[in-house]
Amino acid sequence: MYKEIFEVTKERFHLQDPTRYVLQGTWPKEGKMLAFLDNSQLKADIQKLEIVSAMERFKDPDRIRGERITATIQLPQDLKGYHKLKIYADTPDKKELWFSIPVKDLEKKRGKPQYYMEEEKVQAGCVRLRGWTIADGPVLVHIFDENKKPVQADIQRTARVDVEQLYEEAKDPGKTGFFAEVTGFSGKVMYLVFECKGKKSVYVVHLQKPVILANKVEKYAKKGMKYLKYQGPAALWNKTVSKVKTVSTREIPYSKWIERHLPTKGELEKERRTKFDFQPMISIVVPAYKTPEKYLRRLAECVKEQTYPNWQLCISDGSGADSPIRKLLQELAAQDERIKVVFSEKPLQISENTNQALAVAQGDFIAFADHDDELTPHALFSCVKALNEHPGIRVLYSDEDKMSMDGHKFFQPHFKPDYNPDLLCTVNYICHLFVVKRELLDQVGMLRSAYDGAQDYDFVFRCVEAVKDQEIYHIPKILYHWRCHEDSTAENPESKGYAFEAGKRAIEAHYERIGISAQVFPGEFPGLYRTRFLRDRDPLISIIIPNKDHIDDLKRCMNAIDSKSTYKNYEYVIVENNSTDPATFQYYKDLEKENPKARVVYWDGPFNFSAINNFGAKYARGEYFLLLNNDTEIINPDCLEELLGYCMRSDVGGVGARLYYEDDTIQHAGVVIGFGGIAGHCFVMQPRGTTGYCHRIICAQDYSAVTAACMMVKKEAFEKVGGLSEDLAVAFNDIDFCLKLRKAGYLIVYNPYAELYHYESKSRGLEDTPEKVARFNREMAVFEKKWPEILRDGDPYYNPNLTLKSQDFSLKRI
Repeated sequence: MYKEIFEVTKERFHLQDPTRYVLQGTWPKEGKMLAFLDNSQLKADIQKLEIVSAMERFKDPDRIRGERITATIQLPQDLKGYHKLKIYADTPDKKELWFSIPVKDLEKKRGKPQYYMEEEKVQAGCVRLRGWTIADGPVLVHIFDENKKPVQADIQRTARVDVEQLYEEAKDPGKTGFFAEVTGFSGKVMYLVFECKGKKSVYVVHLQKPVILANKVEKYAKKGMKYLKYQGPAALWNKTVSKVKTVSTREIPYSKWIERHLPTKGELEKERRTKFDFQPMISIVVPAYKTPEKYLRRLAECVKEQTYPNWQLCISDGSGADSPIRKLLQELAAQDERIKVVFSEKPLQISENTNQALAVAQGDFIAFADHDDELTPHALFSCVKALNEHPGIRVLYSDEDKMSMDGHKFFQPHFKPDYNPDLLCTVNYICHLFVVKRELLDQVGMLRSAYDGAQDYDFVFRCVEAVKDQEIYHIPKILYHWRCHEDSTAENPESKGYAFEAGKRAIEAHYERIGISAQVFPGEFPGLYRTRFLRDRDPLISIIIPNKDHIDDLKRCMNAIDSKSTYKNYEYVIVENNSTDPATFQYYKDLEKENPKARVVYWDGPFNFSAINNFGAKYARGEYFLLLNNDTEIINPDCLEELLGYCMRSDVGGVGARLYYEDDTIQHAGVVIGFGGIAGHCFVMQPRGTTGYCHRIICAQDYSAVTAACMMVKKEAFEKVGGLSEDLAVAFNDIDFCLKLRKAGYLIVYNPYAELYHYESKSRGLEDTPEKVARFNREMAVFEKKWPEILRDGDPYYNPNLTLKSQDFSLKRI
């Protein structure tokens, strides 16, 4: 099994105290830190690290036994005579080296500007350098050629909240982030020099391809040695073989993906020549507030670059009487009559400011944008194309990503599903780009200041409530770049507590308007929410469990429910099918005597999962059925209540749970049609505790299907669709059943807060005989014939930009 790697990710000296050496990284929770300078033990202090960096915060928290920490080591003032610093993690299992560094390297760093390189990209004719630097005062950044002569380059400086967090002792660090783009260079190297108060640190940028390649090889070699140390030679060999085998299918970095998916100059020119039958005006409304001039100017430029010309840019300046951007806005309005500007003599909050822009908007459709973001040049064209192809659309939204402050780096793409009401009640996944028909705005009203911080969330809810689901259209393209430095304050959730509280109230108001009684709680991460539905009664749940021998599995399954479940109004319908062990039948007799909730019914036909469950349903007295495998075990006491809460809603037909294998890896977190050619489970074999792409593992949401290993369904819906299809005896019957429910107008919900173990083998279901292969092929043909549209068009709850070749929601290979 995979063993967690504990490592140092950043190390540095305290700016005010040169005897304090500070490290950040991942650390075993049960570990005691031991630090030695040669043979002398040093004082070491550990503190848990709270992440504010967006790039780090949205990474899966896949620490199994570990946590992120900051460690401070107390060094002597004089390091002469010492050779090496070593830091160990002393755990109950073993003592292991966590970090080591030669003293000579420590002495090179102490007292000088400190820096960290995040990007070093050398391409034909262009070098891009990105990172941060800090000292006990503002740091100057210079670039020199190999002859030590200054190089002309635009060096952009940005504030970095993560650096300020790391160096909390910094009194006046200035702008610590930097980005530089150099063109027209020559030579073998370039020098990046950081200077503060006469002290300098130098980073060498190699420009020759062989040296760059050698450095990469060295980097990967070090990474491989670390993997070898922690995982062993067999694991390293398997990983290497896997890398080689998947080289043609492996996911590529998003930075490369987006370059190939944004339209070319030729494609943009073709769009400019396109004439649509329906050419609505789209008004882009923007609330501006003391926006940095270069970002506001760039926003106007990106709108002017749109390949669809019938637009209007409406900007409200809520900066107040002494607005620093008034002159620029007047200049922009004078340059293009399509730009409308409105000013206010008093500072405005976000909703009021946006409403001022809406008041001057004349478009047939309204698009919303933030004052420092960017639209891709084909954004409006893509919207109008969709409106021409689907005339009934009243609401549109697109995929989006984040963009660095300098506008050159794109990251954290959000590839969204089609309209997903339960995901929307978990997180505002719609966000940008959001476009609504003007008459819908007039119908639902403008933004409401009571929800400032989540005013867009509240507005989205009011819009989707007022339209039919088929009038909401998702454009699966990146049309919006959210300007947000990987570590900007805007991405620091702790700084926006008021916004998340407003989001909670927006969800509660939505439930109240549509007549659903529910409580909303903060989710596991800021910006995520959890719903608990309130019941006015406890209906009977019939737990239908097929069983063939394996009475130990059945006992464990039922004992967990009887001993743990806080919900008590249930019955068991055990469907005996073809057991051969006499002890099984004796157990049934004893069970019915001892447990008044249990009843055994006997199926005497050949194995057919669908027919067996349909047979059990005939004997079920409950309003709700829980289809449950005998090799499952509930984990949380409110498991049944979590499933029932969603299932009692009139619009929900079936509810699935989060299931784990015995080794605490994911067995089921929803089903996507198309995985494996037909359908497959999401995030299979990811470690428990990971949250998956955009936290989807821990988000309640709608899917096309969930597994019947644990699925609650209302009796009314079960009977309406005729139960499970008996022409699918073994494979795809639960997927087919969910699709029948969807066709009947019901939602299928995945609820991650209903958790169970599913003890089936990871190799179970393999077709290892000619008979099984033939049966599987027959049932696959049946499924394909019944559901050709979704197999052809794709699962609406899965983005077409994501791969079907793996189940981790990674990018489709190009």
